[in-house]
Amino acid sequence: MHRHFLFAIITLCAVLSAAAQRVYVLPIDNEIDATAWRYTSRTIAEVNESEQPYDLLLVRLNTYGGAVDMADSIRSALMNATVPTAVFIDHNAASAGALIALACDSAFMSPGASIGAATVVGADGLPMPPKYQSYWSSVMRATAISHGRYIPEGDSVARWRRDPDLAALMVNPDTAVAFTAEEALNLHLIDGIASNTSQVLEQLNMPNAQITVFESSTSDDILGFLASAGVRAVLIMLIVGGIYMEMHTPGMGFAAAVATVAAILYFMPMVITGTLAPWVIIVFIIGIVALALEIFVIPGFGVAGIGGIIAIAVSLLGAIVSPQAIEGGFGSSIVTASIVFLVGILLAVGAVLLLTSKYGPKCFRAGSVLTLQKSIDQEYVGVDTSLAQMVGREAIAVTDLRPAGKIEIDGERLDATSTGDFISAGAKVVVVRFEAASLYVKLA
Repeated sequence: MHRHFLFAIITLCAVLSAAAQRVYVLPIDNEIDATAWRYTSRTIAEVNESEQPYDLLLVRLNTYGGAVDMADSIRSALMNATVPTAVFIDHNAASAGALIALACDSAFMSPGASIGAATVVGADGLPMPPKYQSYWSSVMRATAISHGRYIPEGDSVARWRRDPDLAALMVNPDTAVAFTAEEALNLHLIDGIASNTSQVLEQLNMPNAQITVFESSTSDDILGFLASAGVRAVLIMLIVGGIYMEMHTPGMGFAAAVATVAAILYFMPMVITGTLAPWVIIVFIIGIVALALEIFVIPGFGVAGIGGIIAIAVSLLGAIVSPQAIEGGFGSSIVTASIVFLVGILLAVGAVLLLTSKYGPKCFRAGSVLTLQKSIDQEYVGVDTSLAQMVGREAIAVTDLRPAGKIEIDGERLDATSTGDFISAGAKVVVVRFEAASLYVKLA
């Protein structure tokens, strides 16, 4: 009787313990980018800071890949998490997604899902040089090795929980290796196959766990939008174009306001997420101050102006190169950032040319010294260069040219100057050149 009572108590404790288990689910269903990294870092912060501890962080993954530097940041965060981690690959874990999947303590795939094909490509869509492929292959291998070995039941030989050789083979520009769910299970790359998260939790002996699903906030979505490559290029266009237009218009006006707002939006995601190096803001401010001195204090355009432009360019580029890329030499991230920066500059050049052309709004054309025109109606007098077309024409000297006088061409009397001897009235002459608003002639 005592034994049955003890068994009942143990069973009740087990049930209550299972019921008290808590699982936090993080869905990653899109490209691996700054938004995915923000979602992950926020999730881990909530898990670590929760008053009621979580027993598992489950990543529900469905992605075709993305930025490798962001994937590496997510990998590191998952490997350093204070709670056990698991991944449920719901259809796809390609490229950068495969690295994230390998970082989790436990891995499951849905029937028909696939993992692998982690070719490192640049922003132009072409494979990066072999040294980058080799580096990321070693990252995949190291991630698999981090899970250690175990001795299967009934065996005496230790086996890797995640095969490092297979993990390394996933990074290959020529034969990008990928595995189905069944293949991954047989090759010990995952721990099981499940159709949904409930089945994953059953296999992890957590069928009654309380589930909390991550929900992105409006601020998360806005910051993710601002951190996207396309938006960054547009903001660079507004910053550079605004500064350029302001340099060629009097006073502080609309162009300066646009550049200021664009700069705030450009740096905001990195400031809030804590990924912006302090030197970037310092260099940007130095560049603005140098340009202001060049425009308002120092006459002409010299060292201060050129130095200011270089400082602004360096800060804009440095802001979108992640610290991990700088420290680890991740060429793909640096190349991507450079292309985004160059696209922004080209857009700025195109916008300035359009706005200051005859097709642009009058408010931009009227205020820009690049397109300012002085007309006779405004009491400005210019030099008439239409007489240049008379060069080579024959004429009649209407008056003596001693050396200046008048000639007649097609019934029109014009002032002219002899290039040699005096010329008598009635003589035939030929126009030899147009210089300083005057026609010069000699005897025909």
